[in-house]
Amino acid sequence: MGMSVTISAAAEQDAEQIFRVQYLCFQSEAALYGNYRIDPLVQTLDSVRAEVAADCVFVARLGDEIVGSVHGRITDEGAAAIGKLCVHPRLQGHGIGARLLRAAESARAGARGARMFRLHAGHRSESNLRLYSKVGYQRVGTSQGADGVPMIVLEKQAQEYATTA
Repeated sequence: MGMSVTISAAAEQDAEQIFRVQYLCFQSEAALYGNYRIDPLVQTLDSVRAEVAADCVFVARLGDEIVGSVHGRITDEGAAAIGKLCVHPRLQGHGIGARLLRAAESARAGARGARMFRLHAGHRSESNLRLYSKVGYQRVGTSQGADGVPMIVLEKQAQEYATTA
């Protein structure tokens, strides 16, 4: 009998596993851009611990193993910034990313009152862009990451959350 993947808020003791799965998952993004200095790969364990303590972080668990995560925070203008969505390569394509995204949206739309959700995706990250479009995000602009990677900015109004959840 197989186990099912559960989604829950991250706890302090999850930081090391989040750090490891994030590092593993973002290798393919780094290869796509030929840039191994992207934020998720150069982030320190202490920085991940600080995010877990201060931000909204959800994890996907398969038994005791963390197999995915997503980070979210409220910006000064009241938007929920969602980032570092990742799912272990062996479990991609099974809806776990969408479930993590919905958990972050739900937490930010409910208790924190976000008016909109915003995320950034690399311009070559076609599978990520497909996922975000499928769950209601629309392209609203471009930016450049601190690491030099061209990014597409996507947004979704918080009231749209109810229709895509």
